Amino acid sequence: MFKRSKPRTYGQLASEFVYPPGGFRRSTTYLWYRLRRLPDQPHRIARGVAAGVFLSFSPLHGFHFIVAALLCLAIRGNVLAAFVGTFAGNPLTTPFIALGAVGLGRTILGLPGDMSPQVIFREFAHATAETWHNVMSAFGPGPTSWSGLAEFWHGIFLPYAVGGAVMGAIAAALSYYITIPLVRRYHRRKGRKMEARIARVRQASNGGGPGNAAG
Repeated sequence: MFKRSKPRTYGQLASEFVYPPGGFRRSTTYLWYRLRRLPDQPHRIARGVAAGVFLSFSPLHGFHFIVAALLCLAIRGNVLAAFVGTFAGNPLTTPFIALGAVGLGRTILGLPGDMSPQVIFREFAHATAETWHNVMSAFGPGPTSWSGLAEFWHGIFLPYAVGGAVMGAIAAALSYYITIPLVRRYHRRKGRKMEARIARVRQASNGGGPGNAAG
């Protein structure tokens, strides 16, 4: 009943993941609209957003929301707000986040050389493939090799985690202190509208009482 009359192709799904229908501006506006309407306290919503933003700077690609949700439970934040916060790491921003995080992390750890986003994500793909191969080899006759993963860990993953933690902490703090006043302003405006609505209902009720009695 609620299915599309013409299912989307895999190409359309991939295209919408990279560039959502209506553009990123429309998607961002919708996410903010959903965020401020969350039925929770402003500081809990802000904690959730901060957790999601912080994790979007981590190298845990594919697990950002899961880890952000666990972090929310630890700091008593709003899990749905964390989901919104993870959109800070989207297909447009992730290459810049990866480049900045790895570069900063390698500088902090004293590792020489720079890496391009293409090299970083290529190494992530190789590490994922090697991990899967080693897992499958544990159930079969194939050999296992962890040398490539060791290089990936020291050269990319660890620097990404260190640099991402610094950048993510700054971005999370900014998002926290920006979200609180915005959500509070929305709640106050919503409260004033509710009070005005109640006042109109009471006024109509009081004004209609004598007339009804006279009739």
